[in-house]
Amino acid sequence: MTTGHRTALWRLDATSLAAMIAAREITATQVLVSHLDRITEVDPVVGAMTSVHTETALDAAEAADRHTGHRGPLHGVPFTVKNNLDVAGSPTTWGVAAFADAVAPVDAPIVAALRRAGAIPIGRTNMPDFATRWHTDNDVTGPTFNPWDASRSPGGSSGGDAVAVATGMAPLGLGTDFGGSLRVPAAFCGVTSLRTTPGRVAVASSLPGPPPSPTLQMFAAPGPVARSVGDLSLVFDAVIGGDPRDPAWVPVRDPDVAPTGALPAVAVTYDGGADRVAPQVRDAVLSAADALDRAGYPVTELAPPQLAEVATAYGRLVSTEVVVQRLELMRTVGSAGLNAFIDAALALFPPLDLAGYMGALGDRLTLRAAWSHFLADYPIVLGPVSAAPPWPVGYDIGGAANVATMYSAQRLTIAANYLALPAVTLPAGQTAEGLPLGVQLITAPFAERRGLAAATVLEHAFRIQTPVDPRR
Repeated sequence: MTTGHRTALWRLDATSLAAMIAAREITATQVLVSHLDRITEVDPVVGAMTSVHTETALDAAEAADRHTGHRGPLHGVPFTVKNNLDVAGSPTTWGVAAFADAVAPVDAPIVAALRRAGAIPIGRTNMPDFATRWHTDNDVTGPTFNPWDASRSPGGSSGGDAVAVATGMAPLGLGTDFGGSLRVPAAFCGVTSLRTTPGRVAVASSLPGPPPSPTLQMFAAPGPVARSVGDLSLVFDAVIGGDPRDPAWVPVRDPDVAPTGALPAVAVTYDGGADRVAPQVRDAVLSAADALDRAGYPVTELAPPQLAEVATAYGRLVSTEVVVQRLELMRTVGSAGLNAFIDAALALFPPLDLAGYMGALGDRLTLRAAWSHFLADYPIVLGPVSAAPPWPVGYDIGGAANVATMYSAQRLTIAANYLALPAVTLPAGQTAEGLPLGVQLITAPFAERRGLAAATVLEHAFRIQTPVDPRR
């Protein structure tokens, strides 16, 4: 494809592409064809895409090029969608073969919002069945490979979107985060992500079925994957509107980024102690802390409250709901890998009885209050996404001891879910072997812009390495 530009269009981020389309330097069709060509070249190597919507996407791009009226901020920019978010006319499979005919008649609210902003869905992405593992694999389409090192996990459950964005198959992806499902893949693949506050972005499905479990309603939130913090902000602005299908959507006024007129204080944690963190991960967090300090943020090394209690409470609540609501279905239609992970997780966190479950739900208020007081003094918490580099493929199905290690390493990430907090993830270095390392910025509910502002500072301090070519 010839566009008159030296840089292949698939290498550019969404902000750049949207600006060039708006200036009529390039067309939406050229952008889409460039990304379709890239998918053809690299997806056979990494297995990120489960379906590519070539015809409908091309039709949408051609319509975008004919459009002469008002253009949205993402006019003509392609994006991918995780297989647990509805795209009209496409099955929402959750990575499960038995759901192959679950064709959604209507877009999920976040997908509809991106379409209204002018963006074009280019295809669906791979995920572990039932979005349950921290690795992306299932019996329908098989594994997704980390483009930096195929022997290492790309993370999960939004692994397909993270890999697609990291390799240039799309500038944007939409995923979900119930237990780190956006942040772990972003960190392992060297891209950025934004977990929004639950209630900030409308959530709904047009497919029949039981309502989400209580913890899914309280802990989970959708959000974007991108290669720049600016792109996260662009998507965030586009998707925070409400939808009548979601009664839990909260119409909030953004908190001030710097409520006192000064930059907010930052608490830096190595997940409760530097001895628990791989040295290279600790160095990445320390580098990020130094960058914020140089930018004028007051930075203090300080562990947030009761991380161990928060992580245990999350595990017990979720395991209880799995046993009560989903275990029989998972045993029937889930993959061997899923069930091996479930067995290990249930051994680690035995389910509660009704009294224990009710008590654990009540105790959540106490833990949230402790964090609310902490975030009033330290409005940003900086720490690792995982206290270890990307796990070897298969590590999460190696038994309860492995799952316990992963759980401990990612308990800061899990804490944000349990506490219904937003978080921005971005790359902050690499291991000696060249694997990406990610850090996250956790803020108070609905203070996403505070985290995005700090992440912008960090982005200037670390050179973004993506898109990466997995064929090398």
